[in-house]
Amino acid sequence: MAGKWQAGNLPAEPTSLVGRRGELDQIRRACRRSRLVTLTGVGGVGKSRLALRAAAALRPEFGGGAWLVELSPPVDGPLLPHAIAASLRLTDQTARPMVEVLAEHLSGREVLLVLDACEHLTGACSRMVITLLEAVPGLRVLATSRRPLEVPGELVYLVDPLPVPAAGAAGPACGDAVALLAERAAEAVPGFDLADQDQEAVSRLCRRLEGIPLAIELAGARLRELSVPELADRLDDRFSAPDGDPEGVSGPPWHQALRTAIGWSHELCEPAERLLWARLSVFAGDFDAEAVREVCADERLPEADIGLLLDALAGGSILTWLPTGAGERYRMLDTLREYGADRLRHLGEAERFRRRHRDHFLSLAVRGAAGWLGPGQISWYDRMIGEHDNLRAALEVSLAAKDRLPALRLAGLLAFFWYGCGYAKEGRHYLQQALDLDTRPGPELVQALWADGHLAATQGDAGAAEIRAAQIELAAEPGDPYAASCAGALRAMAGVIRGNLVQAMAESETAYQSRFDDEPLTIAKLTGLYCRAHALTADGRIDEAVAVLEDARALCERCGELSMRSHGDFLRGQAELSAGRLDLAVAYGQAALRTKRRLHDSFGMGRTVDLLALAAGAAGRAHRAARLLGLAQRIWSTHGQAQAGVPALVTARRTCEKQARDLLGDNAYEVAFRTGFDSDIDAGINYALEPEGEGLHNGLG
Repeated sequence: MAGKWQAGNLPAEPTSLVGRRGELDQIRRACRRSRLVTLTGVGGVGKSRLALRAAAALRPEFGGGAWLVELSPPVDGPLLPHAIAASLRLTDQTARPMVEVLAEHLSGREVLLVLDACEHLTGACSRMVITLLEAVPGLRVLATSRRPLEVPGELVYLVDPLPVPAAGAAGPACGDAVALLAERAAEAVPGFDLADQDQEAVSRLCRRLEGIPLAIELAGARLRELSVPELADRLDDRFSAPDGDPEGVSGPPWHQALRTAIGWSHELCEPAERLLWARLSVFAGDFDAEAVREVCADERLPEADIGLLLDALAGGSILTWLPTGAGERYRMLDTLREYGADRLRHLGEAERFRRRHRDHFLSLAVRGAAGWLGPGQISWYDRMIGEHDNLRAALEVSLAAKDRLPALRLAGLLAFFWYGCGYAKEGRHYLQQALDLDTRPGPELVQALWADGHLAATQGDAGAAEIRAAQIELAAEPGDPYAASCAGALRAMAGVIRGNLVQAMAESETAYQSRFDDEPLTIAKLTGLYCRAHALTADGRIDEAVAVLEDARALCERCGELSMRSHGDFLRGQAELSAGRLDLAVAYGQAALRTKRRLHDSFGMGRTVDLLALAAGAAGRAHRAARLLGLAQRIWSTHGQAQAGVPALVTARRTCEKQARDLLGDNAYEVAFRTGFDSDIDAGINYALEPEGEGLHNGLG
């Protein structure tokens, strides 16, 4: 939820868009006329680029922003709403159906949603679009797909190839296809001037490629090695083959010119480049050179050669460079990825390299789980978010192959990711599939059960948490301290959710007694301590609660952990509020909020903003309390239940609302509440962090 929600997320375009002015005007008019516009056409014809350029032009007309949702595999039907939520920067920790959360979040806003690459999900996309358009009057959808979504009211716009020179016509001014070739050739070959080339060969080349932009871009990149006449001759030779594809690789029903151009570009690659192209097809989304070395290198592709091979593929427009804050990454267009996957199957290596990909990201999950409760937590957050598509792909490979242990291990190890990065519902989606494969006792089963139970509890599902606690005890070795800690933490969370303080105290005893033992710090242990502190605060035993929280904070500080420490600061703020120490309540609440914001933890932000609203209400600042309640409600709308349904917290929130209404009156309260609810999230958090008086700057953070 970081960033300005209203701004949208359209990426910068990697290269200029040549031509298409008429099409862009028509698409913009279509989007103003129809609430669903679908750009259709063959692969490589430029649907995505047109959609992004049109959306960028339309963005000022949508106060809620223009948002891109990329739907390339491994996104499948069940994950579609979660992919949309992630693109909208919403977490999915709610127990409600995600489509309801999406509709509620979008309601009251003018939003343009760009659904890119719908062709492998047409049924799911059609149902989703129908539901959202019915529920959100201000929503418009611009989709790209190789075939229509077939939704009532859909306006289908066929994207044609670029105009090519007529037979006998020649010259630099002969249409957009020639202009695109000229521009891409100049990018590939400094000093290249199309006017100096054989104009008949230029025209023949563009006609052979039938004006398909991707095919022309691939051709332009090859002008480093070949002249225009040589390229045109090679294409002529390739088209004269019986099927236009002498390698005989079957594949998707692409336009012949595109497939021929891709196959020809493939032939022009060195053997090692062709092999790497095929192996790179196992990646989803983008990837870095380190992952490529781990997954793709062997005796045929030495690790030392990978960097140069990646540069060569990028130079040939097979890969796109993506400079990021964490270093350079690469991406392959879906059409080229599909061709590479075809080649990998043809080589008989598909299963081997899918497993190598899975094993690499399993290793990443092991390292992430070990490093999460440490000083590198924010770096791990960024790293895992960046690899989300590849983590999904690794899970899908394990589940499809019914590899019980890798699936269970990977889904369970990612507990920190599902919880800490805001993917509770997606995590449970994968965990439950992995748990369905096999339930043989062992540490992998214990970890997966803990992960699923913990996520269930964060969604307010006490019953599911208790079921998982019982299953952990059955799956664990006798005397396993980690399993006992996990089971106790889940039952303590269930007690907190139900308001059963006796249960919360009893089940957190193990965590309390072992808090300073020599075992590594775990989320389960800290969860137990926090449940105990919550119960003590609710029972009025504030000094005991503060002592537990100080112990927990010391444990977190010892290893440099931030996320769980900030939750402890939130609980400390609650305890200080209960004791009437309002300055300290605000100080700890704001310390928690600053960290939750750094970690993009919207669940934690909702809780801490509520806490600050309660503190403002207790201080008699009714307008501030109402505005903060509105901001918190905006955040909670992405989760389903304010405060995850915890009775004491829900009651406190309602009491604060009533007090603020009584002081302000209904009209003034609603104005202040709506100001908070409708605000930009960043601006709202800045408001919540404003100093409120003396004693608030005590070094917490």
